[in-house]
Amino acid sequence: MNLRHKVLIVDDEPHIRRLIQAALVRADYATVEAESAREAMDRLQTELPQIVLLDLGLPDRDGLELVPLIKQNADTTLIVVSARDATDEKVAALDLGADDYLTKPFDTDELLARVRVALRNRMTRGGGVPAITVGDLSINLLDRKVTKAGKEVHLTPKEYAVLAQLAKFPGRVITHEQIMVNVWPKDVERHVEYLRVLVRTLRQKLETDPQRPQVISNDVGIGYRLRIPDDDST
Repeated sequence: MNLRHKVLIVDDEPHIRRLIQAALVRADYATVEAESAREAMDRLQTELPQIVLLDLGLPDRDGLELVPLIKQNADTTLIVVSARDATDEKVAALDLGADDYLTKPFDTDELLARVRVALRNRMTRGGGVPAITVGDLSINLLDRKVTKAGKEVHLTPKEYAVLAQLAKFPGRVITHEQIMVNVWPKDVERHVEYLRVLVRTLRQKLETDPQRPQVISNDVGIGYRLRIPDDDST
C-alpha cells in the first residue's frame, strides 16, 4: 500500500507540472495535479494532500484568492511557487496564510528542500514529534517508515494513519473521536469498533505479545496512547 506523502501541484503550465512531478516522484512522493483553481479545490477535498504547491497565475482565478480558501478548508501546508517576484506579492501571500514562497525559475533541489522543511514543520506543529523509538520499534513520520528490530513493518494506509496519530504525541491519550476524524475524514458515521479492529491488527504487527500490549495502551472508554519508557498506563 502507498504510504508516501502526497503533494498537490497546482499550475496551468503542463511543462512546469511535469518538471515538478518528476522531481517529486524521484524523491518518493505521491503527486496529484490541477491546472485551475476549481480543479485544485476539488483535488484538495478528494485527495487530502499534505503539501500544496500553488502557482498564482491560474486561468480561472487569481492564486492569491485561493491561499486563504485552501488554508481554511484543509489541513495542508501551502507553498506558493510563482513567477511573481515582487516583494509585495510575497508579503501578501504570506499574510494570507501561505507557509512559504518560492520564485520561478527555481532549482528542483531547492523545491525539494522546501518540501522537506514543510513536512518537518507539520510534524512538530502543536508539540508533535517527527520520529520516536519505543524499545525495538522505530516510527519515522517524515519518511512514513516503521521498523521493528531493524526490519520494516508493512502497514495498510489506515493502520499507519492510526499509528501516526498516536506517535505524534507519545505518552498522551488520543481520544477515539480524534483518531477516527483523521482516519475516516469523509465518513459521517464513524464506529469505534472499526478503530478497535485496526488497533488489534496493529498490535499483532507491533507487539511482542499482543495479549499484553506494551506499545499501544488502551484508556477504557476514552482512547489510546503510544507508551513511552516509564509510562505506567495499562
